Amino acid sequence: MNTLELRYCAHTDRGRVRPANQDTAYAGGRLLAVADGFGPAGAPASSAAVEALRFLDTREIPAGGVLNVLEDAVREATRAVRDAAGGTEEAGTTLTALLWTGSRLALVHIGDSRAYLLRDGALFRITHDHTVVQSMLDEGRLTPEEAASHPERTLLLKALTGAGATASAPDLRLHDAHPGDRYLLCSDGLPAVVDDDTIKELLATAPTPDEAVLALITAANEAGGPDNIACVTADVVETAA
Repeated sequence: MNTLELRYCAHTDRGRVRPANQDTAYAGGRLLAVADGFGPAGAPASSAAVEALRFLDTREIPAGGVLNVLEDAVREATRAVRDAAGGTEEAGTTLTALLWTGSRLALVHIGDSRAYLLRDGALFRITHDHTVVQSMLDEGRLTPEEAASHPERTLLLKALTGAGATASAPDLRLHDAHPGDRYLLCSDGLPAVVDDDTIKELLATAPTPDEAVLALITAANEAGGPDNIACVTADVVETAA
């Protein structure tokens, strides 16, 4: 009987403008995560958020209870970020993570880092940005072209901050995994300067997760690299049990 497993790669890059790297990326056999820190303690905040989830990478999670487990883990991450950021709303982090159950991936998402799925040559964004501009797009008050240059396009509606979560609950959902799927988690330093068509092409043509991550980060830097860039890619592969 064949089973499914993940093959993965994670990397962050400072980019070409920012003086420091406040992004954190992690990939393991069960857990994939990206966090994009902001403010004076952004780097410790993003690191604390991901570190708070890392115990999930070695823990057997019953598929039926995985979303509850993730929700509890985010509460721990909220406390860890509050401690790392010194109790101030000026510092904090986004958090987007996928937890592998053996046949499905459980998603937790708060902020504007993103998760994408490449399946059968088509690219799907499986997260929804928690930003002011995205809410204006949803309400029809902005066009996509206007949103791309809006002065408040990075203003978050949800994040984990030093004062706790700015909104009560993260997005939580389950995704069925298919052999051949390729997942991407990234901070906004990638899609801010690399459009979805290019992301799709790079994901589709890179032979391995390592090469996909390198190609995506290179593309962001060639587009100016105005922000830190974090990328995690993972392939769902079928193996003999």
